[in-house]
Amino acid sequence: MQSYIGLGSNLDNPELQLDTALAALDDIHDTSLVKYSSFYRSIPLGPSDQPDFINAVALLDTHLTAAQLLSQSQLVENRQGRVRDGQRWGPRILDLDILLYGDQVIDEPGLTVPHPGIRHRNFVLMPLLELAPDLEIPGLGRADELLDAVGCAGITKLNLAMSG
Repeated sequence: MQSYIGLGSNLDNPELQLDTALAALDDIHDTSLVKYSSFYRSIPLGPSDQPDFINAVALLDTHLTAAQLLSQSQLVENRQGRVRDGQRWGPRILDLDILLYGDQVIDEPGLTVPHPGIRHRNFVLMPLLELAPDLEIPGLGRADELLDAVGCAGITKLNLAMSG
């Protein structure tokens, strides 16, 4: 199953956090990293008194269920020092979100796919489109049309990417 994972960080060397997370995602059993987008700098969604985020999207090929992939992604976050303090949209060392899991629509406690914020987040849509220019998001439409509706304000493509 192909799955797109959103990555974000704005603490403790965010570029390194994303590099480390990409390698960790590739190390998940029955899962391989197919490709990943460029890194993007974006203004925070939540409180403005926090550093900008660095975001990317990874395409994985996995034999795990969506729930298993979520569990493994949360282990990666935890290993990198993610603290879940209940603050929504606050600063974080690492945030991994399952954006898409094949063409499935999943609505379970703790797991909604496509990710519920995908249509409103240019920092997700831009890297998604870099990986899959003709991407159709189940139940929402074409990713390029969603990005047109949101616009590109507050986001910059960086010339950084994981080495190797």
